[in-house]
Amino acid sequence: MKCILLISFAVLVLSGSAAYADAAGSGLGKVNAQCRLAEPGPAVWVNVVGLKDRTGLLKMEVYPSVEGDFLGDDTNLVNAGKTFRRVEMPVPATGMVTLCTRLPGAGAYSIVVLHDRNANHKFDKFSDGIGFSGNPKLHMRAPTAAETRWVANGGRGSMTIVMNYWHGFLSFGPVKGS
Repeated sequence: MKCILLISFAVLVLSGSAAYADAAGSGLGKVNAQCRLAEPGPAVWVNVVGLKDRTGLLKMEVYPSVEGDFLGDDTNLVNAGKTFRRVEMPVPATGMVTLCTRLPGAGAYSIVVLHDRNANHKFDKFSDGIGFSGNPKLHMRAPTAAETRWVANGGRGSMTIVMNYWHGFLSFGPVKGS
């Protein structure tokens, strides 16, 4: 049973990473995603904690907080006129790590942060990290939209996302001591 759960989790995470690899250079979800300092919102500022190291890229994606859309294919979401935002940046060598994206308005969203440690635009579950709004405990499956739901009020909001990494057989969680 645990093996089936592990495979299911890997398939769900990798289905999103396939879109990451395919759309890495396409700009999908990036138009109007980057925050502008003088704007009052709506936007979300995400503090990322628990990074395993300071290498590679960080990618933040915003999805509708609805089952079926959360972690859905980015092309399908954009073509259907649904919310999808993507912001990428190199991991800073030092200091706080903060990502920001503009939102279309007040509402419920689910947010994912990926740490692509080797910057190859592919999610490798054995080395790369992942974190979700709400910081749900990962049980060898992707969390549900309800577990990751964050409600934006239309202004500037903020949250902290704790990164999770593979720790060995059937173990996925925050870096020890973070």
